[in-house]
Amino acid sequence: MSKLPVVPSENGSFDLRALAASLPETAETMLLDMRLTDETAASSRLFRVYSKVPAHYHETCDEYLVVISGRARFVVGGAEPVELSPGKMQFFRRGVVHGFPEILEHPFVIFSVDTPRRDPSDVHFVNASDGTAETFIRTVSAYS
Repeated sequence: MSKLPVVPSENGSFDLRALAASLPETAETMLLDMRLTDETAASSRLFRVYSKVPAHYHETCDEYLVVISGRARFVVGGAEPVELSPGKMQFFRRGVVHGFPEILEHPFVIFSVDTPRRDPSDVHFVNASDGTAETFIRTVSAYS
């Protein structure tokens, strides 16, 4: 995939809607991930979810999710599924199992902040047969 044409402004701001619109309609992985910032204390990403995401967790970070577009069912911990839609934010701590068992409306795009920074390989599926970090996510560039 070619690099995406949208870049942050000089003051570090990002046009999340324009970046979301630049993500392709299909992907070979469950997610396409666009890393926007990558600091030790926190990383921020924009990602599009293309298919259901099985139960998984991250060992190294807490995560804040803010829905930009679309709708999906989300499960976190042992709670009943909730519907996430634009403007909703979901928080969970490291080690907490979570996933998207159903995408209700595409494109389903999320802005995420991981604290501290999450390495892209820090994806651990509850059932190993559900995939690996490589089948889960592919990173694309936000910079031209």
